Amino acid sequence: MIRYSLNCHKGHEFEVWFRSSADYDDQKAHGTVNCPVCGSAEVEKAIMAPSISAGIATSGQAEAPQGDGAQPETPCQVPQGDAPSLNLPDPSLMVEAVREYHNYVKSNADNVGDKFAEEARKIHFNEVPARGIYGKATLDEASELHEEGIEIAPLPILPEEHN
Repeated sequence: MIRYSLNCHKGHEFEVWFRSSADYDDQKAHGTVNCPVCGSAEVEKAIMAPSISAGIATSGQAEAPQGDGAQPETPCQVPQGDAPSLNLPDPSLMVEAVREYHNYVKSNADNVGDKFAEEARKIHFNEVPARGIYGKATLDEASELHEEGIEIAPLPILPEEHN
């Protein structure tokens, strides 16, 4: 696996993991490498320092890749014994990425609280000016919005929100 720091033509910076440099080249040629912020396929590699791993994975444990895990795999139980070594992401990096996503949304959108479904409909039907919003919706409200063709996405729950 190789991690590249990338920039889109609008100046957004992000990191992505690829199986190899050839995999990056192939995906870039097919226009499937996109900026997660604006969706642009006009991306280029950024200058980056080499990442040198210090440490050896112990028996039955895999060493986590370094970086912010922009496209992390789903965590799983690492098999014990003679199983092949797996290169799993560090869960703390995924939590940090979710925390950064929360901060971005809360800094760039209006909190409409329990009125989320109502406000989402008003924006969708051009009854109020379009803007980013976040808030709370019941599962039924979210299902109804989806059925109406109104695109929404849940904010993942952070560990500290369980306390």
